[in-house]
Amino acid sequence: MQKQGRAPPKNGTHATPLASPRTRWLDGLFPGPYTLAQKSVWLGGIMRILVTNDDGINAPGLRAAEEIATTIAGADGEVWVVAPSLEQSGVSHAISFVHPLRFDAIGPRRFAVEGTPADCVLAALSEIMVDTPPDLVLSGVNRGHNVAEDTLYSGTIGAAMEAAMQGHRAIAMSQYFGPANRADGVDGFTAARALGASIAARLAADAVWADNRYGVFYNVNFPPIADPAAAKGIRATFQGHRPGPSFRMTSEEAPNKRRYFWLSHASSNAQTEPGSDSRECLEGWATVTPLRADLTARDVLASLETLFGG
Repeated sequence: MQKQGRAPPKNGTHATPLASPRTRWLDGLFPGPYTLAQKSVWLGGIMRILVTNDDGINAPGLRAAEEIATTIAGADGEVWVVAPSLEQSGVSHAISFVHPLRFDAIGPRRFAVEGTPADCVLAALSEIMVDTPPDLVLSGVNRGHNVAEDTLYSGTIGAAMEAAMQGHRAIAMSQYFGPANRADGVDGFTAARALGASIAARLAADAVWADNRYGVFYNVNFPPIADPAAAKGIRATFQGHRPGPSFRMTSEEAPNKRRYFWLSHASSNAQTEPGSDSRECLEGWATVTPLRADLTARDVLASLETLFGG
């Protein structure tokens, strides 16, 4: 049944309110700043936000993301949660292509999916929310940073990427953990709760989104602090690069004498460049990095054309 709000998009598109000519006209007529929720109401609808993650439906970071989404959507808005039934960390942008998916409603506007984070986005957009598409997709808040090479492995990033490829505004959010916010009795997501809504709302309302065929999505990382007052501020950053291998394997022998292996980071964020997401977040900044799904190394195209006589 069609819910209250704007009509579903036609021709398979999922245009968001801010992309419309009417919104641009409203921006000119009523100079802001205005929130995304306010602009959605002007268009005759309500603000809807889809929340997903890769840590699973019961993860504490998901609750932090729901709080952020509720703040942005406002009292009349809707927050929908479609998240993996089990932890899916490290699955990147994987989808369940060769086996069917199952999802269950476990509460009002709350669904658990037996699949990856990208599966969750696809399930939400093509089935669960097909008649009431979201204005914004939030993925996270991940337990642990997603900076530098982490972005290539992260299911949190993968969900945001899928949403962007489907034409939606999407933000991945991750909480860096360090000695200050890993201690017993400390809420590790304090920085995310304190900074998340203001950063995500500002991005949703005023950032660049549909600048090319792949669009843009944003990767936000919150610093490893226990006191929000310790945050140095917000910085626009580029994706960092750690020198040397990204991961290493550690061997461990089980009681039955079988050997198992665990993956862990092999190099430090302190070794990355100033101005990168990895370095700046480590040093106490909330970082915002623009990303897109286009992996083409365009600076190499000319030499490749020369190599093959193009």
